[in-house]
Amino acid sequence: MIRFFLLTLLYAMGLVSCQGLQEKKETAKKPNIIYILADDLGYGDLSVYGQTKFSTPNIDKLAEGGIRFTQHYSGSTVCAPSRSTLMTGQHTGHTYIRGNREHKPEGQEPLKGEVITVAELLKEAGYTTGAFGKWGLGYPGSEGDANNQGFDVFFGYNCQRLGHHYYPDFLRSNQDSLFLEANVEGKRGVYGPDIIHEKTLKFIDDNKDKPFFLYVPSIIPHAELFAPEEYMVKYRGKFDPEHDFKGVDSGSGFRKGDYGSQPESHAAFAAMIDLLDTQVGEIVAKIKELGLADNTLIIFTSDNGPHVEGGAQPDYFNSNGPFKGYKRDLYEGGIRVPFVASWPGIIKPGTTSDHISAFWDMLPTFTEIVGVENPDNIDGISLLPSLTGQGEQKEHEYLYWEYPEKGGRKAVRMGQWKTVQYGIFKNPDAPIELYDLNNDLGEENDVATEHPDIVSKMMDIMQKAHVESDIFKF
Repeated sequence: MIRFFLLTLLYAMGLVSCQGLQEKKETAKKPNIIYILADDLGYGDLSVYGQTKFSTPNIDKLAEGGIRFTQHYSGSTVCAPSRSTLMTGQHTGHTYIRGNREHKPEGQEPLKGEVITVAELLKEAGYTTGAFGKWGLGYPGSEGDANNQGFDVFFGYNCQRLGHHYYPDFLRSNQDSLFLEANVEGKRGVYGPDIIHEKTLKFIDDNKDKPFFLYVPSIIPHAELFAPEEYMVKYRGKFDPEHDFKGVDSGSGFRKGDYGSQPESHAAFAAMIDLLDTQVGEIVAKIKELGLADNTLIIFTSDNGPHVEGGAQPDYFNSNGPFKGYKRDLYEGGIRVPFVASWPGIIKPGTTSDHISAFWDMLPTFTEIVGVENPDNIDGISLLPSLTGQGEQKEHEYLYWEYPEKGGRKAVRMGQWKTVQYGIFKNPDAPIELYDLNNDLGEENDVATEHPDIVSKMMDIMQKAHVESDIFKF
């Protein structure tokens, strides 16, 4: 199915001759899919999206060789629920995980065993699946564990809280633990993302002869703000006055979730994104080296807006671009994220899309690419027409978010209109703010009183989009 679609597309673009069409159909392989997810990277943290204090040349090049979306949204405003929407194709009114609920000593609330994930669907289509980075959707061995949710291989941090640390005592390798002796007793011998990146590249090498789905949920640039010295020296002294963050460097909270001290927070933040950009470049280079570039879709995005923790100062770097709000907000700065995609010969280079989309669109996009049916209960719409420029792109009636923390928050995007409601637990009838994003991108002018009809529609959407959860209650 997918090869027929691709070959039809290539034929339309004049890239496949009529005589060779049948031969191409018989020999073509299913495309590889690589989805790279940054952690707490803001809309404005890439130079292709306006960052001026440092550059991201490899990610910029990915965008220049493909497409850049300007109205793409994360699944939520924090880590776990955002990933849940990605895996399930459901927004946070429907997906099971809607907040960051901890399980001690390691891990978060598990996805239900009966949930159908994008990884399971791709396995059904014959793909080898690997996840390298941070999971956060079920403690080790639980029904939500990555290995129990469709991934053949997992390597990295199972637990988001332990993922706060860049020099961990151990990393998870499927159901085993890789202990890092070089990091014991507070030492900084091995940088966690470096090992994860090595395993990522090896996965590509190991699976170069068969279709694969590679999910790379990096922990960069989530706090704590630590980077290897070779990257720190590139930025040290360039962002004075520096910000000195006093964290936890010993005691019960050390490497258990509390962020370590960082006297050079500005330099560290830029260095971390530089490292992430380098890793993206090396993934692209590996794909080219193996001759897989023309048959590989690569996507780069972020799980939510920029954080303000561990010494991070997003205002200094204009990390949220033109938007109001940060991580944990449902204003645009908390949920609008960069999204770039490259697929040589399929996605036209240097294109930009203003299609309104979100994480829950990725599952139906990938299933359309590989030719399997969607589950019945998803909220997503395939982005494939926007990516390829072929066919009619269906539009969302609305996008919906709910966040059962920070007093309870909800938001709706419907065309040019955006509503935000805060403090719901204290007051279920809390005022609903309304913004016209066509004329007020920074959500500075609440026009709710001027458009009661729009507010009424948004209230109806908030009611119908919410299904009660037994764990994350509103």
